[in-house]
Amino acid sequence: MTQHYFSETPSGDFAPREIEVELAGATRRLVTAGGVFSPEHLDQGTRVLLRAIDEIAANGDFAPGRAILDLGCGWGPIALSAALAHPEAEVWAVDVNERARELTRANAERLELANVRVAAPEEVPPGLRFASIRSNPPIRVGKPVLHGIMRQWLPRLLEGGAAHLVVAKHLGADSLQRWIAAEFPALAVARVAREKGFHVLEASA
Repeated sequence: MTQHYFSETPSGDFAPREIEVELAGATRRLVTAGGVFSPEHLDQGTRVLLRAIDEIAANGDFAPGRAILDLGCGWGPIALSAALAHPEAEVWAVDVNERARELTRANAERLELANVRVAAPEEVPPGLRFASIRSNPPIRVGKPVLHGIMRQWLPRLLEGGAAHLVVAKHLGADSLQRWIAAEFPALAVARVAREKGFHVLEASA
């Protein structure tokens, strides 16, 4: 596989830099670096996902429960937002990329978030189930890898829980929605938001 943000050990020097982002209703100064997804800013897809999750929570349709999973955490915006909004929840920030994990740890410390657990996929306790899975998944790794990721994590939803995935329409949002519905007939799959070419898919247990 060519070198990109989905690599376990990115090449290039680790040169952290600060950016300002809006998370959980306030401006935060966080650190990013090359070798992770969208190091310069909060990408549009993640913005759309976070807005959709905020709207679901505002409508009273979402209960965080015991644990929230940010799948493919990058430098941490989804996990950090979840931890800020739900201080009572245990938030797991999972990524294969060790640099992403290092940045997420640093950003959780900056925000004094004691409820963020940063881990490689194999470090997540096998019996742990999640009330919420949130992800801007790595679509460009190709369908076989992407489908493997979905098969690994979607079965770990608690009953009554939901996964929310943001996917660009031109990168296969509709086909992923159909695949999840066919692969996991026990899940109710729907598109719950659409904005600026991105779709937010919900898979409810």
